[in-house]
Amino acid sequence: MIRTALGDIAGDRLGRTDYHEHLFQVSPLLPGDELDDEERSGAEAGRLRAAGIEAMVEATPCGLGRDAPGVARIAASTGLNIVLTTGAHRVEHYAADHPLLRLDAAALARLFVAELTEGVRSDGDLGTPRPDAPAAGLLKAGIGYWRIGPFERRVLEGVAEAHRATGAPVMVHLEYGSAAFEVLEELNALGVASHRVVLAHADRNPDPGLHAELCAAGAYLGYDGMARHRNRPDSTVLDCLLRTAERGGADRLLLGGDVARRTRYRAYGGMPGLEYLPRRFVPRVEEAGGADLVRRILVGNPARLLGWSL
Repeated sequence: MIRTALGDIAGDRLGRTDYHEHLFQVSPLLPGDELDDEERSGAEAGRLRAAGIEAMVEATPCGLGRDAPGVARIAASTGLNIVLTTGAHRVEHYAADHPLLRLDAAALARLFVAELTEGVRSDGDLGTPRPDAPAAGLLKAGIGYWRIGPFERRVLEGVAEAHRATGAPVMVHLEYGSAAFEVLEELNALGVASHRVVLAHADRNPDPGLHAELCAAGAYLGYDGMARHRNRPDSTVLDCLLRTAERGGADRLLLGGDVARRTRYRAYGGMPGLEYLPRRFVPRVEEAGGADLVRRILVGNPARLLGWSL
């Protein structure tokens, strides 16, 4: 079972999946790049669907401007299967007086379970479910660059407890791809098996040897650093993906865009937009690695990860 904004579906109904995007997001770290307009975000999602993607993860966790009813409306209008997210990001994404920062691990776990089973709360009132809000289908935590601070540790504990209670899958934001094994070890000690975890931004550290080891340990790796040419060309991401697949990781790789900026969404007046992944990058993967590799990365792997199981 995969929990989407429009209800639960079987894994074989998910389709070609972009594992990491944002339709709504407001963070003090991203002034001027707010995603807060349902019409424009919906138009951007429509571009993604028209480019051949059938499902996506809306990866915005608690307290960052989520609009779960808006996401459900976008899913209905575009035909996308959209998975909503609960959990919390690294501490830098929240103002110092944000109420989320005051919660202990047990309270965070209760919030996350409620959002998975009852409905996503309003970010302005984390204790009250909106009557029209769908439930989340994914848990998320975030860490800093080689750092797991006190808040991040409480979030990891809360996410682990919520996973143990529900079987919902787990995403972890890795800053620049750092501390991958360290996060897995933390989660394993808290009762979360590696095969229930996707490590987001693994490709920001494009090391195919490390990635093959992480895949062999059971973790899924999220590649979402394309169209960031100031840091590295797409060819580096592609080469790392292919070399990791050749070393046995083909069944553990996921693709997303994590475009996540008003200035990078075409519907908000920017570029390259959500469609860059399916229009520009996926064809290169298919040319170099073959259609079967693309099917595994876009269809089989996300369906397996996003299914709820312990």
